[in-house]
Amino acid sequence: MPVALWRTGLLLSFLTLCVCLEEECVIGIVGQSISLPCFYPELSPFVNISIEWRRDDEVVLRSVWKEDGNVEICSINRVTVSRDAPVTGNFSLKVPTVDPKEGKIYYNLFIISPGNQSAPLCTVCLRTAASFSSPLLQREAAQGDKTVFLCHSSGGFPKPAVYWLINDTQTPPEGSVTTLTASLPDSRLYNVTSHLTANISKESSVSCVIENLFMKETLSSTSYGEKGVPVATRASEAMWVFSTALCVVVGVMVLAGVVYQIHLDRISKKKKKQYQHRGYRERYRPTEETEVMKPEPKETDV
Repeated sequence: MPVALWRTGLLLSFLTLCVCLEEECVIGIVGQSISLPCFYPELSPFVNISIEWRRDDEVVLRSVWKEDGNVEICSINRVTVSRDAPVTGNFSLKVPTVDPKEGKIYYNLFIISPGNQSAPLCTVCLRTAASFSSPLLQREAAQGDKTVFLCHSSGGFPKPAVYWLINDTQTPPEGSVTTLTASLPDSRLYNVTSHLTANISKESSVSCVIENLFMKETLSSTSYGEKGVPVATRASEAMWVFSTALCVVVGVMVLAGVVYQIHLDRISKKKKKQYQHRGYRERYRPTEETEVMKPEPKETDV
């Protein structure tokens, strides 16, 4: 196994292991809704319950269940909880739209009582993510004896891991890759553009890989060398010629079969007519011969 491939595999395995060892977080897709789970059935028999959902130190929802059955809910960004949460024990926080935010976001549920600050009943870790577009890979004009490749992907979150492969196994020379990641001001999603400038033969294939660890997505695009193009073209042309020849042969065989069948039909009709004519002649021939062979009576003198 090439050393470059081994190093790449080891690095990816290390990154994946780090992610797995981290605290498990709920992944929220940017622009979509999500429910942050929290179940606490021990509160169901109580009345006059007040709760707070906090995002870090900010209160995002306060809800009060009174003895008379009224429920008061005050929230920001339209987050909600179920109105029958004390009965069902489901205090999950429903977030209508996930916004892109770097790092982990912690949501905590507290029971509020006068003069008493309880420990959080639930703590939920949230990470936000969004899928990148399929990378667009282009081979640009050569700079001297070096070839330039451009790889672009957009609309993802957070910043992705970008790497290149030559002939599916080799990593580019050190210093040959330049990658720029820019945040879009309106959506705060990322566009990534990577350049590879190296002395690469025209026959070599080059792949650009975009990896989003939190989305568990790996997107790639490959530019195949010029060596592979004529082979594919010749194969396509050969297949077209073979298909055309096969159609012609089948057509000739069908036409020959039709002509032969017509010939057989004509012969059959001719034989049928001959047989009918022969039967007619044999039917009337004995009568004629009898009439011919019947002797005429001789006259005698009495």
